[in-house]
Amino acid sequence: MAASDRMVLAPLVGSIDQGTSSTRFLVFNAKTAELLSHHQVEIQQKFPREGWVEQDPKEILKSVHECVERTCEKLQQLNIPITNIKAIGVSNQRETTVVWDKTTGEPLYNAIVWLDLRTQSTVERLLKRIPGKNKAFFKFKTGLPLSTYFSAVKLRWLLDNVEEIKQAVDEGRAMFGTIDSWLIWSLTGGKNGGVHCTDVTNASRTMLFNIHSLEWDPELCQFFDIPMEILPKVRSSSEIYGLMKICPSLKSGALTGVPISGCLGDQSAALVGQMCFQDGQAKNTYGTGCFLLCNTGQKSVFSEHGLLTTIAYKLGRDKPVCYALEGSVAIAGAVVRWLRDNLGILKSSQEIEKLAAEAGTSYGCYFVPAFSGLYAPYWEPSARGIICGLTQFTNKNHIAFAALEAVCFQTRELLDAINKDYGIPLNQLQVDGGMTNNKVLMQLQSDILCIPVVKPSMPETTALGAAMAAGAAEGVGIWSLNPGDLTAVTCERFEPQINPEESEFRYARWKKAVMKSMGWETSEGPSNG
Repeated sequence: MAASDRMVLAPLVGSIDQGTSSTRFLVFNAKTAELLSHHQVEIQQKFPREGWVEQDPKEILKSVHECVERTCEKLQQLNIPITNIKAIGVSNQRETTVVWDKTTGEPLYNAIVWLDLRTQSTVERLLKRIPGKNKAFFKFKTGLPLSTYFSAVKLRWLLDNVEEIKQAVDEGRAMFGTIDSWLIWSLTGGKNGGVHCTDVTNASRTMLFNIHSLEWDPELCQFFDIPMEILPKVRSSSEIYGLMKICPSLKSGALTGVPISGCLGDQSAALVGQMCFQDGQAKNTYGTGCFLLCNTGQKSVFSEHGLLTTIAYKLGRDKPVCYALEGSVAIAGAVVRWLRDNLGILKSSQEIEKLAAEAGTSYGCYFVPAFSGLYAPYWEPSARGIICGLTQFTNKNHIAFAALEAVCFQTRELLDAINKDYGIPLNQLQVDGGMTNNKVLMQLQSDILCIPVVKPSMPETTALGAAMAAGAAEGVGIWSLNPGDLTAVTCERFEPQINPEESEFRYARWKKAVMKSMGWETSEGPSNG
């Protein structure tokens, strides 16, 4: 039987992967996990003021329609019937906050992106209401510190500053959601009966959700003064939420009636896609930011070293919830985009590998890309980016190398924290995400961690995780998550090639640079006016 004939018979699962910098739609064979086709569209980020990061929710939705349409066309060219797509999963950038009007289906403001900093003064105001201004006050309920990063403070800012949103809330027209909620509501009918829901992994990033009771927490909603009626219904990560409705921009009427049955925040989706189902298994995703998650099973572990406690997944209504320790770094791939778009020293993101390889070293130059303050393990919003150790000899190649090293050093800080909190040192690191195509980066990462780095040959693990959740959902049942049925993944390994002493020396210098980046910004400054 020809390969294309086999494909015709196999059930397929589609996966919407809506990230910070791009949207993708990918289609997988549910029996072999093989990626059959995909399409990607870059998303515009708007920076209306210093520290502000926004996206247009309608552009995000349009990009999903475009990716679905193009991928379906590619499948038809391969003679694969799109009627074989039996389920759709959604994975998304987390925390990014949208408020829309349920009567018109229109967003009431741009989406405020997770790494946006406008809420710093909101955070400071809220801290004054907490005993001892303790950022970790809600940690045991939410797993999170009070920070600009999470949705509750973004939503508070919108309610305080956008008249249209205040009015819509008063009139009962407003709906809040993270990107998954906005997409699922829009794709299942929008103002004509769209389903307003989210899953436990996305809900656990809002700071309004109790990660133990798995419910919106009235006390937290009261503290942030958020009306509970605008919140989506919280569901598991793997169940049928609703069916795709005909959408005017999908010319072919493709996928109408197909269930949307998987939903995971992108980092949880990558954990599932990397098949980290055992306690102590971990993965690091290199996207716009860097996210190291370690599965802690059915017990929530609370960090003493600046990590978050988050929900890993709940793969079915009656399935147990699993937790993870997470180290989050705001700027990873974003530093490459910055070198390309702001400084113009790269023509394309891929070029950084060539420049860094030419340099072979940063020549004592260290780059701390604290563009949005520092996330884990410091949670220091006053930090800003610095490049130090410059000499007359430093050139753009050294800066490119230092930027890649920065991603690796930040990951090392996360790994150190997970090893201390979890108590079982990782003996290798599973990696994924767009930046893992950069072999210089992967080798550097192994050198700086002093352990092997293991990359699956199919790097789209985030999309795969959402597809697995969708295909395994009750009522779909075409993807088995039993350990014995999971396909073995071929991997590329990078082994450490420098001696640990040199690695430790460079890491110590990096720590020194981090200290110099802190305490830079104050919210009283004129630039915040």
